Amino acid sequence: MSQPDTNRKPTLVLIHGWGVNHAVWSQLITQLPADWPVLALDLPGYGVASSDWPQPYTLAAVAEQLAAKIPPGSYLLGWSLGGLVATEIALRYPAKVQQLTLLASSPCFMQQDKWPGMSDKVLAQFAESLTNNLALTVERFLAIQSMGSSSARQDTKVLKAAVLALPLPDAQVLSAGLQLLAQTDQRSQLAGLAMPVTWCLGRLDSLVPSKIADLLPDYCPQAQLQLFGKASHAPFISHQPEFVSWLHQWLGAGSA
Repeated sequence: MSQPDTNRKPTLVLIHGWGVNHAVWSQLITQLPADWPVLALDLPGYGVASSDWPQPYTLAAVAEQLAAKIPPGSYLLGWSLGGLVATEIALRYPAKVQQLTLLASSPCFMQQDKWPGMSDKVLAQFAESLTNNLALTVERFLAIQSMGSSSARQDTKVLKAAVLALPLPDAQVLSAGLQLLAQTDQRSQLAGLAMPVTWCLGRLDSLVPSKIADLLPDYCPQAQLQLFGKASHAPFISHQPEFVSWLHQWLGAGSA
């Protein structure tokens, strides 16, 4: 009988945010170790999964659909809305997740009493812009996220080509995703996470204020924090060398 491969690296699973698709990771993936298995998933209703989405579009249903594609013991990294999904997977299917990183994500995206977050007005503007002209809004969004990069114009061009080469989400999917951002509050569940957790935040992020870092220990005492001091909502785009350096450390520490 063959023996298990103890040297096999766990799969790094990447889950994108709202309005884009797995191609947003295209530049980052080229900077990862060649021998590290990577699985960049599309949220249901996005990209290659544009025709495959649950109705109703609940967080539990989305987590179930993605969890079925994730190998046991994976390193899970979720960005923005993808962080909510990654957390839900870690809570419901802990055997799938050996390490969890939440990038520019919050357990509660909306501003609450003594909790910083987005206002209802900001979310409404975001929704109106995306539903009116998704392609143009994605292009502008990527340009904003690339600010601070020494090659911002080229970064935006490459990312735009990659993201817009795949089918855009259905309006119902976009609306349902906004509802997840508006209604989800996972703070009371975070203490139940059984694996190491890292929060990566951009100090200049206006969607996920870095001030949540001061409050996270009250809900997730085991969490580690990585703050990118000059980045906003997408450090893996705007400050890729710094982010890649951290990611290599995370992968190495987790597999040691």
